[in-house]
Amino acid sequence: MFLTIKNNIQNKIEAVYGIETTVEASKYAGSDLAMPLFNLAKKTSKPIMELASEIKLLLKEEPFIKETFFERGFLNIVLDRKTFALQVLDEIESTKDSYGSLPSNGKTVVIDYSSPNIAKSFSVGHLRSTVIGASLYKIYEKMGYKAIGVNHLGDWGTQFGKMIVAYDKWGNEEGLLERPIDYLQSLYVKFHEASKEDPTLEDKAREVFKQLEDGDQRVTKMWEKFREQSLTEFKLMYELLGVSFDNYQGEAFYNDKMDRIVMILEDKKLLEEDDGAMIIRLDNFDMPPALIKRTDGATLYMTRDLAALLYRHENYHFDKMLYVVGNEQKLHFRQLKTVSDLMGYNFDITHVNFGLVLMDGKKMTTRGGKVVRLYDVIETAVELAQEAIEQKNPNLKNKQEVAKAVGVGAVIFNDLKNDRNLDIDFDLENMVSFEGFTGPYLQYSSVRIYSLLKGSQKGTKKNLDVYEDDLAFKLVVILSQFSQTLDKALTENGPQHISRYLLSLAQTFNQFYGAHRIIVEDAKTLSANIHLIGAVRTVLNEGMRLLGMQVLNEM
Repeated sequence: MFLTIKNNIQNKIEAVYGIETTVEASKYAGSDLAMPLFNLAKKTSKPIMELASEIKLLLKEEPFIKETFFERGFLNIVLDRKTFALQVLDEIESTKDSYGSLPSNGKTVVIDYSSPNIAKSFSVGHLRSTVIGASLYKIYEKMGYKAIGVNHLGDWGTQFGKMIVAYDKWGNEEGLLERPIDYLQSLYVKFHEASKEDPTLEDKAREVFKQLEDGDQRVTKMWEKFREQSLTEFKLMYELLGVSFDNYQGEAFYNDKMDRIVMILEDKKLLEEDDGAMIIRLDNFDMPPALIKRTDGATLYMTRDLAALLYRHENYHFDKMLYVVGNEQKLHFRQLKTVSDLMGYNFDITHVNFGLVLMDGKKMTTRGGKVVRLYDVIETAVELAQEAIEQKNPNLKNKQEVAKAVGVGAVIFNDLKNDRNLDIDFDLENMVSFEGFTGPYLQYSSVRIYSLLKGSQKGTKKNLDVYEDDLAFKLVVILSQFSQTLDKALTENGPQHISRYLLSLAQTFNQFYGAHRIIVEDAKTLSANIHLIGAVRTVLNEGMRLLGMQVLNEM
């Protein structure tokens, strides 16, 4: 609503004078908004005081404006804080968790996120795609879309030839059953170490993968076992993170759907042979060729992703397709969009790219064994949360459940507060820190409000003077900007905008709490305070839900 007021004023000025102007938050203590007039006076060739008088008359009937005055080149605007606050707070109270939601727009968005490789541990490196995608799923749903979450598992490729060769050479059933994923990953690392001394292992791996592609019964059963055990472990991690998907259609699902893509490309005369391989030239788009078939006839990632794209469009009828995949795949998705356009589809495709999680400034790699398991990180975060609870609130009920919610929330928020485009240097201590602006800080702010609301009665009459206070009104303004924040998060596919908004909201609430007594004897003042902080908790909780964090009443 605060943004609406600014826009209304700007539109009214532009309609009268035909000149764009800006309205900004005022730096002057006695006003809420300010409009610079020097540029407008210059362009209209009017004396600045005459212009100020004209605009004052123009804004006289504008809702929520109490008065205007000219000061140091600015037209300062004082809002009717009481009326504005009541409208915002009443709307939040009546809509509750639906505050900021948009009605269904009849559109469908498919979001491809997480997508780990099977037979490998779920590492910290997988966290970004998982939590960014899961948050976007919730954001799109809140903004009126039907969302479909796809986990495009990495369950195909030559790495499975390597895995099977390693298992045949060094593995045993006992080790596999005890800790399947850790065991398989250790074999994968061992394979790459051994292949440095014996390059024939790589040839053997390619042979075994060819057997898998040809449907060899023994090899296929091993692959199915690796996939099933991986998915079981992944689902435990997803349950811990509170993340879900509508399907787990991985790369193997599209094995029988790629010949059709090749036929379409041939019909469109897009394919060209190059040293035995089949490619699509993209020179006109300043990109290298898109590889469709290798010299041995095997299809590649591009063929598979085109098959997946068509399948999803034909089965889910999406209006928008999001790929939550790292920065290093930018070229691939530019090529995917260009090739699908050349095929005549013109799909709305967005690559929601994100930076790497680095360790000591270097990328983590499975084959080098340099991986930090996400489960270990979360386990450490939960342990730290338990220690804090024992120190500060040893009599808390359900301590383990609360510690789990706080630890997981800390890890999720640490990721989502960062600009997704940038790399993050992995630092366990910072990730699980409970000091400063963190996930636990948001959860504790909500718990603090709950303790104030518990047992307090909001009356029908309120002391509206409460909302004249600068901090109280700042809270109201921030609350009014929730819809604007949601829109920005949707437009930019950036959950970080919600994270930073929540930090601002929580910080301002805690400032208000530190400066004012909330629970007072005067019934009207108490009622106004309860109305305000109740709205803060509603928005704070809904924002945390959109990020994938658990809301608590005690901690």
